[in-house]
Amino acid sequence: MGISSLGYVTLNVSDLAAWLDLTTSVFGLEVRHRAGESAVDLRMDAYHHRLSLYPAAHDSLGVVGWEVASMNALEALGEALQAQGIDISPGSADLCHERRVKALYRFTEPHIGIATEIYYGPLMSNTPFTPSRGIAGYNTGDGLGLGHLVFWVRDLQATLDFYLNVLGFKISDYIAWDDNDAIFLHCNPRHHSLAIMAERPGRPAGVLHHIMLEAQSRDDVGYGYDIVRDKGIPVMIEPGKHSNDHMQSFYLRTPSGFWMEYGYGALLVGPDWEIKNYDQPMLWGHRMVGP
Repeated sequence: MGISSLGYVTLNVSDLAAWLDLTTSVFGLEVRHRAGESAVDLRMDAYHHRLSLYPAAHDSLGVVGWEVASMNALEALGEALQAQGIDISPGSADLCHERRVKALYRFTEPHIGIATEIYYGPLMSNTPFTPSRGIAGYNTGDGLGLGHLVFWVRDLQATLDFYLNVLGFKISDYIAWDDNDAIFLHCNPRHHSLAIMAERPGRPAGVLHHIMLEAQSRDDVGYGYDIVRDKGIPVMIEPGKHSNDHMQSFYLRTPSGFWMEYGYGALLVGPDWEIKNYDQPMLWGHRMVGP
């Protein structure tokens, strides 16, 4: 019993106003202010929230939250982590309330070095998601989760072994191009909830490359691209279609420096999925326009 989906991500941000402008005007997320607090939660589906923004002096990834299906699965995964010599600690009642979950464990992921939480029992809202601009919504249902994350790592094989053998992920496919290698991993039918790439000069291990959100409408992505261009938000990769998951998307630079991918139409991984190794990441488009 391993990870079932990417549940939530928290970010420490130095420019909260810029982040709120980005997440509402481009992505149409619903803002949920916390009473008496400066932190802000962002909703994109039936879950209480998927992203949380914490004002900070410096920008950084806060926590990655991975969901499991039950308390038994949570306990089993906790035991598997401890068997690897990883220190885990249970989340306090206050922290569980903050995350809006029933129970969680915290630990430092040993290969990427990120603060990580595994949890079960997310709070579901009894009111419909109310987007801040007219969008069809996000492809998160049927256990697909928030979207995906991509990181640079120092030891590709050791990181892969951890996610396969401890956390229960499976390989979707590979892309090898230029001076890089990327491995795509799934924990549910979403093509990948995590991808890892070998570090390279200027791309040190542990750095978050991007977060992907998948729209339910191609038009939502197209309108979002127009908004990004009109507002002067840096586009890092132009619209295009990926070779492996067939996602149609573009990439922008966030106020914190890492990228976000806004996409539509990715393939799902089924029981007859065949692992392949691609020699480039795009079928068309996706031309780099930024460093």
